[in-house]
Formats: sequence, C-alpha cells, structure tokens
Amino acid sequence: MKLNNGSLGSIEQIRGRYLDRELKESKVKDNAVFTGHSFRDILINESEKETGKLRFSKHANERLASRNINLSNEQISRLSEGTDRARQKGINESLIVVDELAFIVNVKNNMVVTAVGDSGDKIFTNIDGAVIS
Repeated sequence: MKLNNGSLGSIEQIRGRYLDRELKESKVKDNAVFTGHSFRDILINESEKETGKLRFSKHANERLASRNINLSNEQISRLSEGTDRARQKGINESLIVVDELAFIVNVKNNMVVTAVGDSGDKIFTNIDGAVIS
C-alpha cells in the first residue's frame, strides 16, 4: 500500500483503513460487537488484495465448511477466472456459478462473500451481474 510520496503507510494507517472499510462493508447492527483483526490478518489480507489473489470471507468459509464443500484447485481457478471476467465487464457484485456451486463475489475486493451448494435457497439479491464458469 503506497502513499502519495511513495513510502509505505504506517501500521496505524493500514489498520485504520482496513477497520474502517470492514465497518462500512459489514452490516453491523447497533448492539453487535465488532471483533478486531490481528495485525497478521490485516497484513495477509492487504498483501493478497494487492497481488489479486481471490480471498474468502469468514462467512463464505463457514458456509463451505458447514455444507462439506471442498473446492478443487481447478474449481478455485475457474472461480478466479470468473471474477476476472466479471471485472472486465464492470460488474461489482457478481454471482459466479462453478459446476453446481454458486458464489457471490465482491469483484472490487476479490472477496468471495458467500457460497451456496445444493440447497433450496436459490434467490440471489444485491448482485449486478452473473458469470457461468
């Protein structure tokens, strides 16, 4: 993460930006407790964002685990390619379908927000595009 003068931002600046973004992106209820992230988590997320690597939110990881969904390297590659195709078309929030699995991806942040397997819930909201990969 570079500042205008070309130097790296301080830990406090990076942490502040990250936590501010997390608060804005999450729909935190008035009485919900926000749990902070460790410096290690922030550093990993920032470096992955800069390298363009597809990341999975905590919610998406929980959904995958609870549904016993194990993605192969090939499926992850296709999901990443679908995210790139969505970005090329100017899509911000995309539904990406890989095999029988559906993923909601925040394209700007390279973040898989949630995952849906073989379930009855087949309604997707707050997306502005879809990619069948």
